[in-house]
Amino acid sequence: MKKVVLIFSFLLLAAGCVKEEQKGADLKVGDIIPDFEVVMSDGRLVTDDDLKENVSVVMFFHTSCKDCQQALPIMQRIYDEYASESLQIVLISRGEGRESIYTYWNENCLKMPYSAQNDKEVYRKFAATRIPRIYVNEKGGIIRHIFTDDPVPSYGAIKKSLENVIR
Repeated sequence: MKKVVLIFSFLLLAAGCVKEEQKGADLKVGDIIPDFEVVMSDGRLVTDDDLKENVSVVMFFHTSCKDCQQALPIMQRIYDEYASESLQIVLISRGEGRESIYTYWNENCLKMPYSAQNDKEVYRKFAATRIPRIYVNEKGGIIRHIFTDDPVPSYGAIKKSLENVIR
């Protein structure tokens, strides 16, 4: 019985990363990022127009998602390497509040600014399912690469996509 409960619990957690019952957009490579605005944890207001001025990366996450937990340190490494360049990296939660993200950030030594979104309104403008979801966008907001949890992208894969867009 314990095994059944453990397996069921694991499946529920895994489904939290992948399943999304409500509808949302299904952006593809070549699409332009949608209109949105978020307030970052450092107080900055970031809009789609801001991101269209330079190369950008947008990541959607939830700290309880195992795949997101795997991707977030990779994004921190990307952030550390590229933050001084004219690249904007925006991390947006999918239905997770500030307090739990703040706690997770502190426990895992993450330093990147993030936008806590209690709902999924911004996320649905980009996608209907799957997190983590990472968009690498060229100037003008044109999506050039999309990474999801299938598989969770490596540091090398994200870096290569950025280098291809930055050139």
